[in-house]
Amino acid sequence: MTDLLIAKGVTLQHIANIAEKFGIHPDNIEMFGKYKAKLPLNAIDRKKAQQSNLILVSAISPTPAGEGKTTMSIGLSEGLNRLGKKTTVVLREPSLGPVFGIKGGATGGGYSQVLPMEDINLHFTGDFSAIEKAHNLLAAIIDNNIQSKTNTLLLDPRTIGWKRVMDMNDRSLRHVIVGLGGTTSGVPRETGFDITAASEIMAILCLAESMTDLKERLGRIFVGYTYDKKPIYARDLKAEGAMSALLKDAIKPNLVQTIEGNPAIIHGGPFANIAQGTNSVLATLMGMSHSDYTVTEAGFGFDLGAEKFFDIKCQSAGLKPKAVVLTTTIRALKYHGGADLKTLTEPNVEALKKGLPNLEKHLENIAKFHVTPIISINRFVSDTDEEIQVIKDLAASKGIRVALAEVWAKGGGGALELAQHVIDVVESHTSDFKPLYDWKMSVQEKIATIATEIYGAEYVDYTAKAKANLRKITDLGLDSLPVCIAKTQKSLSDNPNLLGRPKDFIITVREIEIAVGAGFLIPITGDIMRMPGLPAHPASENIDINDDGEITGLF
Repeated sequence: MTDLLIAKGVTLQHIANIAEKFGIHPDNIEMFGKYKAKLPLNAIDRKKAQQSNLILVSAISPTPAGEGKTTMSIGLSEGLNRLGKKTTVVLREPSLGPVFGIKGGATGGGYSQVLPMEDINLHFTGDFSAIEKAHNLLAAIIDNNIQSKTNTLLLDPRTIGWKRVMDMNDRSLRHVIVGLGGTTSGVPRETGFDITAASEIMAILCLAESMTDLKERLGRIFVGYTYDKKPIYARDLKAEGAMSALLKDAIKPNLVQTIEGNPAIIHGGPFANIAQGTNSVLATLMGMSHSDYTVTEAGFGFDLGAEKFFDIKCQSAGLKPKAVVLTTTIRALKYHGGADLKTLTEPNVEALKKGLPNLEKHLENIAKFHVTPIISINRFVSDTDEEIQVIKDLAASKGIRVALAEVWAKGGGGALELAQHVIDVVESHTSDFKPLYDWKMSVQEKIATIATEIYGAEYVDYTAKAKANLRKITDLGLDSLPVCIAKTQKSLSDNPNLLGRPKDFIITVREIEIAVGAGFLIPITGDIMRMPGLPAHPASENIDINDDGEITGLF
């Protein structure tokens, strides 16, 4: 990290300097070493936030390696700052699962990074640990209540959906039996583990707007039923106070810096294929309170993170984004055009053209929210001028702005054209954000709207279990909650093998989980798993540390 900064001619600044640049006096932040800090919630000013311009960075359907939304978000924020616009980038925290699994890190790359990269990727300020502990505290309280003969709500163990979580990809924990070992070790029952990023506590933390709101949401967590069919919530177990105490620091957004010395806020980390896929509302409002422009990203393709950003987060917090930067890569378009993963670095204009319908569908989806899109071509070394021109020609034919972004190689200097496009869109007032659906619609109408309008499905099918879940949702009076569909990120459909722009397919909802505390329902489609597994050769094989404490293998 230090060598990279020296090569760029930038020196590491103490985080207090960044805080002052951000507009908060150093005395009002909580230091975590030299280069990280916690920001106080009283530094959020909603009136100022309403004056800030919120920019969302999304992407087309990605390859397994991702298309660089985080790198693009950081680079765009650097470019906007270079053009004189006070800008903060607001991102999610990396999960150790992908860090040790496939990605090996999630802090950008090249000359478009947030620092200190190693700390952010490994534990950071302990937010994930606190979320994990709060989640598992409730799990322990539930099993203790089942076991107790003097303090029991008579919970029916067969109705409990609350699992445990850990921040690691460990497929062997997806389905487990707890309570073995005799009468003193609990009541045996089936349960399992989700990854921490999929925890409802993570979703709650990222949608809460104050400590009071956090505590109320935690109390609303649905646990299960008693033997006489009475619904039980976390508040009935008197768990929300202790859970909130564990989250007293985790609720505060984290301040770090970009490689060019600009403020970056990193907070929360839900995945977009199994959760809402965006950083916390508090972090976004914090950035907007102190910046002319606030750049944020939503996980995976527009069909996942961005749809949830608009329909859940923006509706919940009253946010109105001014533009969408759609990160596009030559390699992803060739992949969706039928090219083999191993050949994506080879010139292939024909495959690229065949993959364009995927880009076109995402552009159509952005228009459904009445927000202006800007295509950002994230350039890789293997991209040819002929291939780049194909995308530019498509953009010209549709009257859509497009910019070649070389942020990995040039940092903010590689995003000046993109940044100017963003400024022009914002100042032209062409966006008038509107959500896709009304929360008052029925659950099935909301699911069908997303599936047909955003994914392009013909219709939605429900398993017997999902139909039973719908009846339970109605009985509990939760029909008015928005939906956060769990779906593969590899395809617009629920089948990861249907690349490009699939048509005439059916989306199958196999079950619907209830997340009352977070404030949404989770229809689960296809074979999506909420506890990922490690690949044959995980990224952890390349991560190491030497005697001087320098970590290698993170990127």
